[in-house]
Amino acid sequence: MTRSLTLLGVLVTIMSASAADAVWDAWPPRDYLLKSLVDSVEGILKTQDPETGRFGTKPWICQDQNVIFPLAVAWAYEDESNPWYHDARVLDAIGKGGEALVDDQDEKGMWTFRKKDHSTWGQIHMPWTYSRWIRAYHLVRDALPEATREKWDKGLLLGFTGIRRYADGGVHNIPTHHAMALYIAGVCFENEDWKTAATEFMAKAVAKQDPAGYWSEHFGPVVGYNAVYVEALGVYYHFSRDPVVLEALTRSARFHANVLWADGSAVSAIDERQIYHRGVSVGNVGFSWTPEGRGYLLKQVGSHSEGGERAVSSDYAASMLMYSGDGESVAPPADREQGRFVLGDEDALIERRRPWQWCFSAYACDPPQNRWIQDRHNLVDVFHDELGLVVGGGNTKLQPYWSTFTVGDPSLLTHTAGDESPNFVPDVDLLWTPDEGDLDLSGAAPRMTLKYGAHECWVSAAPREDGSLALTYHAPSDAGVQAHVPLLHRGAKVRLATGRKVLLGEDDISLSREEIGEFIVYRGLKVSVPEGASLRWPAWQHNPYAKDGHSSLSSAKLVLTLPFENGVDEHTVVLSHDAPPPFDGPVFEARDIPFRSDTGTRLKRLDGLGSQFLGSTEPGHSITFTLPAVEPGRYELLGEFVIADVYGIVQVKLDGTPVGEQYDAYGPGVDDEGERVSFGEVELSEGEHEVTVELVGKNEKARRYFISVKRWLLKPLD
Repeated sequence: MTRSLTLLGVLVTIMSASAADAVWDAWPPRDYLLKSLVDSVEGILKTQDPETGRFGTKPWICQDQNVIFPLAVAWAYEDESNPWYHDARVLDAIGKGGEALVDDQDEKGMWTFRKKDHSTWGQIHMPWTYSRWIRAYHLVRDALPEATREKWDKGLLLGFTGIRRYADGGVHNIPTHHAMALYIAGVCFENEDWKTAATEFMAKAVAKQDPAGYWSEHFGPVVGYNAVYVEALGVYYHFSRDPVVLEALTRSARFHANVLWADGSAVSAIDERQIYHRGVSVGNVGFSWTPEGRGYLLKQVGSHSEGGERAVSSDYAASMLMYSGDGESVAPPADREQGRFVLGDEDALIERRRPWQWCFSAYACDPPQNRWIQDRHNLVDVFHDELGLVVGGGNTKLQPYWSTFTVGDPSLLTHTAGDESPNFVPDVDLLWTPDEGDLDLSGAAPRMTLKYGAHECWVSAAPREDGSLALTYHAPSDAGVQAHVPLLHRGAKVRLATGRKVLLGEDDISLSREEIGEFIVYRGLKVSVPEGASLRWPAWQHNPYAKDGHSSLSSAKLVLTLPFENGVDEHTVVLSHDAPPPFDGPVFEARDIPFRSDTGTRLKRLDGLGSQFLGSTEPGHSITFTLPAVEPGRYELLGEFVIADVYGIVQVKLDGTPVGEQYDAYGPGVDDEGERVSFGEVELSEGEHEVTVELVGKNEKARRYFISVKRWLLKPLD
């Protein structure tokens, strides 16, 4: 079944979810959700300290107690497949868990906002904890021992008396979540003022939603945090059946469905809060109340579950089992061969021309001092079906090399390591965010024009017949303008056209066009390098969630810098998939053939890296693989190894005899693409053969003696 609707001025064709490639035909998949919940309970119970009632690991934080909600659902959900229904041990754990929260409250019902890195952020009525505590209370209150219930009542009444104040304030993601919990507390304690205040706040939240389906916290969309509003409205709707929120949930579901890449990750160029995450967001109960939202859930949870084999979190399963809506579904557009989504009043574009998809974000505003609201400067995302997101990846602060264009000297804007209170808008001779943004959708190649002061710049994207994508950047020459193509972290090495391999660690790297050659290859992504361009690494993210702003190498960008000088006013960068040719010979996945350690060393299958791991602690440890029988003859033996800063130097042996040179698997960061290494010519007779990998040492920079083998390859030489 297909039908059409007009969404923000754009005609979008939609189909029923049953036509999509999904694991389930209808939402919710209760058997899958219940199994996810049931299988998690024993593990949760084992994390509780029976003396204090606290769950989790040290340092204890109040959010460790959030698990009392899924435990309460496991206790309350009657089903023949649920062995925890009305289980006394579970109820006891829930009761002690709530008492632990009361024990840690201050006189206002607040807890210290502590993170697992031991940083503290002051006192807070933690919204995520209060909402789960009150939902657990709603399910188990009548079964709690009298003394426990009295203690819970005291703590909850204290906390929600404080939370009531937030309902009189402005709309933001935290008070919206508080309002949802406040309504449930009003139901539980028969407090009409709390219910009324929550209902009035939710009406304000709905009114503040942008017509495009998102809530803004400064200017433009917040993608990840938008889900906080959706969840709050969705749980609130279950308890209230307030029709005011349904249209808002519909608009938001359409927004989220349209900003998906084909792999289920979300567009980040439009996001004012968070950088790109490769993971698949599985949504929340707020999506379950509309056809568009249920289609989103079917796609996302289907992708996450890997055919129904991978569980969702206990919290997610619990919420869906208790509060989910059901009904017809509308599939998201992310898997279509071609399409165009225009957000708002031509504020952003998502163009789909498989295998390429890209986003231009024309949201332009001044950079704010607020650490949580990111600069609007990295305004181009590019996605490839096989390679994933390759260019862009969201916004940050104090990092002009992520900016699509800059005017002035980018070195004037930087973060001083360790500075917890930087000036995010220093008075320097540099423009790194545009003053205006505009989309031109009239031509064959969509164009985004950005104005930086008096300087007008533009960027366009156009697929080519050979399967590549051309990004063209235009700016006035000799005005101090640079364009930047920030490439997402794809591994610990990049190969230059000259044949040189460059390892990407924490050391600064700057390479000229003469040193690079005409292109680079970065884990399957080939990027042309125009004359005059340069390459730099690492362009660090300023991480707002760390007080000192520090971030990991995985968030850093490899940046191609394009200067407009010496009369040059245009650069074109061509992106293509550098797919390796098919291998002519037998290939054996290291995880899937027989292996053993004759030295008794720890072995582990690493599906995430596609490898078989040897946890060696000293030289001499080994792992031996048994290669299946192949046609007798001469072969070149090749191995593929994961690169990382914990991997050592190995000697490979064939049937006990050393072959090839020793190989050093050290790299400054994890590179699971693997490096293919030749161990020379070998003569194979009939039958099976054994290949042994023996640790013989480690690079002086390596932290361990581990090794991780991806596969063995045999190239026929006869």
